[in-house]
Amino acid sequence: MLDLTYEAPKVKTIAGAKHDWELVIGMEIHAQVASKAKLFSGASTAFGSAPNSNVSMVDAAMPGMLPVINEFCVEQAVRTGLGLKADINLYSAFDRKNYFYPDLPQGYQISQLYHPIVGEGEVLVEMAEGIARKVRIERIHLEQDAGKSIHDMDPAMSFVDLNRTGVALMEIVSRPDIRGPEEAAAYVMKMRQLLRYLGTCDGNMQNGNMRADVNVSVCLPGQYEKYQETQDFSHLGTRCEIKNMNSMRFIQMAIEYEAKRQIAILEAGGDVDQETRLYDADKNETRSMRSKEEAHDYRYFPCPDLLPLTIEQSWVDGIAETLPELPDEKKARFINDFGLSDYDATVLTAEAENAAFFEKVADGRDGKLAANWVINELFGRLKKDDKDISSCPVTPEQLGGIIALITKGDISGKIAKELFEIIYTEGGDPAQVVEERGMKQVTDTGAIEAAVAQVIAENPAQVEKARANPKLAGWFVGQVMKATGGKANPKAVNEIVARLLAE
Repeated sequence: MLDLTYEAPKVKTIAGAKHDWELVIGMEIHAQVASKAKLFSGASTAFGSAPNSNVSMVDAAMPGMLPVINEFCVEQAVRTGLGLKADINLYSAFDRKNYFYPDLPQGYQISQLYHPIVGEGEVLVEMAEGIARKVRIERIHLEQDAGKSIHDMDPAMSFVDLNRTGVALMEIVSRPDIRGPEEAAAYVMKMRQLLRYLGTCDGNMQNGNMRADVNVSVCLPGQYEKYQETQDFSHLGTRCEIKNMNSMRFIQMAIEYEAKRQIAILEAGGDVDQETRLYDADKNETRSMRSKEEAHDYRYFPCPDLLPLTIEQSWVDGIAETLPELPDEKKARFINDFGLSDYDATVLTAEAENAAFFEKVADGRDGKLAANWVINELFGRLKKDDKDISSCPVTPEQLGGIIALITKGDISGKIAKELFEIIYTEGGDPAQVVEERGMKQVTDTGAIEAAVAQVIAENPAQVEKARANPKLAGWFVGQVMKATGGKANPKAVNEIVARLLAE
């Protein structure tokens, strides 16, 4: 973890007509396991395939077809649990969750209610420098996804695409530790970052590979502390679940709306019904989808087609040895090893690919200077061109070469930006480009002194002003830089200008 001290962020309060209210939020994140095959069949999980083309006999629930567990999906769930510093259950089991829906051909979903594969863990969600919320993870269980119903292709009929049916999902269930809309969005972002670092989910929310169900309730100040002391949920308000959220902005907007809706009901003397709701982004409102089912409504029972899952500690230990350096640890190392600010380290470790690029640039060089160039020049240009690091036209070696030339004094910062533009658009070796195009900085103090002396000699009136007001010496620096085509060493120019004006 980070070698830093964190304070918990202030609790979000919403003013009602009669009271101030506090938010209590729990999250259920459905993360598609990064696997080429489904949880119980060998069918492909490729996105964008023709409808119903990635469907095996098992997925289609053909009579007599039996599921066979995908060991790699189990490994990915264990890897995720280890990344969240969670308990790994060596014994777990699959259950049938029974309900009818047209895109669920079996009439049940194979999930894990009673014996999940991963137990309690935690994640640190940073809100600002020195401010973070610790969110406890209750469990992670494996389950199969359902298909997709399509209602907008025909005015009279609906269609069903079973390509997603049987795709492996990890449901990551948090405790109700999140206390505001911004924290909820930050939690989802942190979880996405962790999953991408671990390689267990690509986090592509647009494709539905990561979705969040948001449980929202409100309570009066002081009630949450009583819950924390007793773990008695009766101190908290009735929660409503907002289903299938895949946008950080919409998550925040939905929570704000839902909290105000519940407060209005309670202050009018009514009761909040526990239910599942959908968020309508066009109207910025939640609407009722169905009453919230309890476990008994689904008639859960152990899946008779699958034996309990027993894994060995040695197998878990082997997975643990392959874990990459995770974001919190990487950020702490960047701060300690490269002397970076909290902000710069946060930006550079947001994506594993960005962090790896930076490390190559900074290898053997000034870490702060490397961070400045990667964040401001490179990331700024990539954002402008709507590119990411995977399609970056500049290699770490090329950018590192530019920084090396700055450090050696061969080029100034101004020349470096011109050089960066050349390398970005045309490519090439930075040192060779500087040599071939005559971009090398003038460091010959004799030549610089001659240029300064000439400017002073030609501008006696300006000299008198500068001697009366030393702040005007910058004018001479500008004239010398102009005379030398911007190639003179700025530091040397400033020093020589100051010395000659003082004579």
